[in-house]
Amino acid sequence: MADESKPFFPVESAHHVKPPPARRPHSITPESRFWRSFRHSELASGLILPVTALEFSPVAPFHLAAACSAAVHLFDGASSPALAPLPHSPLTSFSDIAYSPSFRCDGALLAAGGESGLVQVFRLDKAGPPLRRLSAHARPVRLVRYPRLSDKLHLFSGGDDALFAYWDVPSEAQVVSFPGAHRDYIRAGSASPTSPEVIATGSYDHSVKLWDVRVPASSNSVLGFSHGDPVESVLFLPSGGLLATAGGNVVKIWDVIGGGKLIHTMESHNKTVTALCLGRIGNESAGRAGGEPRLLSVSIDGYMKSFDFAAFKITHTMRYPAQLLSVGFSPSGTARVVGTSNGVIYMGTKKKRQEENGTRAVTEFGEYLPEPEKQVLRPTNFRYFHRGKSEKPRDTDYIIERAPKVKLAEHDKLLKKFRHKEALVVALSKKNPTSIVAVMEELVARKKLIKCVANLDVDELELLLGFLHKYATMPRYARFLMNLSKKVLEMRAEDIQSNSNLRGHIRNLKRMVAEEIQIQHSLQEIQGMISPLLVVAGR
Repeated sequence: MADESKPFFPVESAHHVKPPPARRPHSITPESRFWRSFRHSELASGLILPVTALEFSPVAPFHLAAACSAAVHLFDGASSPALAPLPHSPLTSFSDIAYSPSFRCDGALLAAGGESGLVQVFRLDKAGPPLRRLSAHARPVRLVRYPRLSDKLHLFSGGDDALFAYWDVPSEAQVVSFPGAHRDYIRAGSASPTSPEVIATGSYDHSVKLWDVRVPASSNSVLGFSHGDPVESVLFLPSGGLLATAGGNVVKIWDVIGGGKLIHTMESHNKTVTALCLGRIGNESAGRAGGEPRLLSVSIDGYMKSFDFAAFKITHTMRYPAQLLSVGFSPSGTARVVGTSNGVIYMGTKKKRQEENGTRAVTEFGEYLPEPEKQVLRPTNFRYFHRGKSEKPRDTDYIIERAPKVKLAEHDKLLKKFRHKEALVVALSKKNPTSIVAVMEELVARKKLIKCVANLDVDELELLLGFLHKYATMPRYARFLMNLSKKVLEMRAEDIQSNSNLRGHIRNLKRMVAEEIQIQHSLQEIQGMISPLLVVAGR
């Protein structure tokens, strides 16, 4: 009798080629979960011309400015769930196309360039004509930026006339200008987050240059290097020591402190990268996004990529049904927008902290108080013993996993009970060659296969000969089954001669063996013809 206390494992053929393990589905990372928490919608589908620039205000309620056609459209960042237009939107004081809106550090003013070369500054608290008009460019101004930090008096601009200018806004005067700063259009620029007097500009002449506006205008740039393609976007990373540039289908990270050394090249886009912006992933705290910074890039291939510049890897990818020209991420971490070439602004909004966690206490500084910890059940509590199967283990619990139950086939159950002949007959009746060969090999290991073959009746012997006729010449099993066929013919010769069905199986087996021998001879002839050619080719 079989010992039921010992485990019995299913038999398995040594000649069986195991299929590769099934590919497990990729687990959702916390970052993927963060990006998927945004609800998608279209912010402005009535526009026609391309949305060339998107910019969020740096202060609450984080209004959004979108440059499209001859106007700058303003959206209220406090509206939920979608951003609604502000009462005095859009700003239409442009006689032509508007470009590059930029908010001042306190969010009170907005500056934008235009096709005519004029830079206009607007108040956002009320409608009206431009507060200031800055005129120095002779061609379109595609770059207008307020330095961040606490500088409320200056902005810089760059145009298609290759002029880079640094302005004193109240007096409408140029503090310093660099005519011929580049040899082609200036389309990108960014001020250092640690020193607003240090400004990087990018041009269609493939070059990126750093300027210090405290240096006289007659001096050259303090640093310059080549991106290798027309530069569409330039962005300082939060530390101020790294600079990201976009042009062609690549984004490059440069070490400006180390003299403009190239650190990393990201080639994940298939077409021209059109815009870069910074975003932070994680929970919101005091109205601002927390967590790790990410570099967002968009391209006319329709993809938006999230790039972890600390680990130099792409962490998330999103695709849109249009060419992407601009991107913006709210400082609150609750809104993400991309502008397209057909005038559509795709927006993703995230549930606010109050919506996700319910009503929570807030301090006088606008920070959330920590939630009270849930009571931990202990063995001294009566409810501890009624937790149910759905209760998840704690980190300190020791988990004892139950061994999975092994499911046995019918022939395995018979082998477990040492009913060898019945196990062989059952396997032959199922007509699964892998299982049949596995049972035969197990019987060989138990020294019972010859005895089982000798005890087969005529019908069972016919099953065995039919299997041998079909699979004896298969390369995977040929060595084992051909030896078995010889043993069967020697042991059961009298039964085979007295039964016409058995003789038919033997004739078929003989014909299959003759065909296999002929095939082997042909292969040897082919090998003889190819071998000299391979020797000559290897010299």
